Amino acid sequence: MSRALAELGREGTVVVRPGAGTFVAQPTATSGRADLPDYSWQTVVLAERAIDTEGLSALADPPHADGVISLATGYAHPSLMPHAALRSALMRAARWPDAWDRPPAAGLHGLRAWFARETGPGTDARDVLITGGAQGAMSAAFRALVPAGAPLLVESPTYSGALSAARAAGIRPVPVPADRDGIIPEHLAEAIARTGAQALYCQPAYSNPSGAVLAAGRRQAVLDLAGAAGAFVIEDDCGRWLSHRQQAPATLLSDDTDGRVVYLTSLTKAAAPSLRIGALIARGPAASRLQALRAVDDTFVSRPLQQAALELVTSPAWERHLETLNQALGRRALALLAAISRRLPAVSATLPDGGMHLWVTLPQDSDDAVTTDAARRNNVIVMPGRPFFPAEAPAPHLRLTFSAAADEAELDEGIRRLAAAAPELTA
Repeated sequence: MSRALAELGREGTVVVRPGAGTFVAQPTATSGRADLPDYSWQTVVLAERAIDTEGLSALADPPHADGVISLATGYAHPSLMPHAALRSALMRAARWPDAWDRPPAAGLHGLRAWFARETGPGTDARDVLITGGAQGAMSAAFRALVPAGAPLLVESPTYSGALSAARAAGIRPVPVPADRDGIIPEHLAEAIARTGAQALYCQPAYSNPSGAVLAAGRRQAVLDLAGAAGAFVIEDDCGRWLSHRQQAPATLLSDDTDGRVVYLTSLTKAAAPSLRIGALIARGPAASRLQALRAVDDTFVSRPLQQAALELVTSPAWERHLETLNQALGRRALALLAAISRRLPAVSATLPDGGMHLWVTLPQDSDDAVTTDAARRNNVIVMPGRPFFPAEAPAPHLRLTFSAAADEAELDEGIRRLAAAAPELTA
């Protein structure tokens, strides 16, 4: 009871008055008042809206609200998180004598060394910069390497959060078509020639949203085209620990010989949403610029969180967790695809080798936004495809996530609700 009251007190629901008792907090009136401050002046000062969060809206949705099934939130369900290992890691981290001291600006050496080993041979711990997750790392990489107003080549479709980060920095995302084998080198060459872009953002392993893996025959072509243009390749490898059936492909960074690839990854997807630990890897002047920018942005990442992450990934529990997680994600992907095939015969989807999503193509005359709204009214949350395209989408899509549901039965129920909400997909 005391724990529950303490939690309600922190939320402001109750007020504890020592010696008197616990009372329900009085609500603060915020509507219907004539004396509310006038903020209209801010509209003139702020001018054009520069921050587009459309593609990140699903992250704000409560994934486990009563009666609602989320096929949109890109995090793991609590049943897929290594809670015991996380608790143990956090307890061990707290016991270190210097647990609350300021860490090195670039991050704890042990954690930097671990990320360096994970990315493949040739990476030194000194090349690694620890970050507070991948989104901030991505934003820093864009701002460090691409001037405001300049073009940034991106796969199409691509992670919508990357498009938001680029636009918030005043950078112009330019689409380069991709298919099941990743970005198409011929189109990449054309885009480089047309725009003079000096950076490419790509996801070679388990791309979000499509699940595509860059084909072996295209890897060197991408690096060669970037080299010929004097351009950076920003490699987003946040799906590295989300393989379903086999080991993740080698990083592009492992084939880089001249500091062309700037690499980013994160533990968040594979561990827990609040383990906001990621890494940026760069060499040469680019690394110095990134370090300076990160110092300006947030100085350093919390030492206890870094130490807890290091305790987690260097324990035997981490490998066991990854094996369990990978198998579970593979089963969920199969279950979701089976439910789609059974209940939504008018759509098409392909089973990915890794990641958390199925990329679904709707009939050409469908409207993905209308479908998304109808689904929400029927208590299932899905993401429309258009925020994943930097320009007009060539066809309507949905991104359906299989990681946030409670189990495979809930995935089937989510598709049943989607079918009931959008009967045109069942014909």
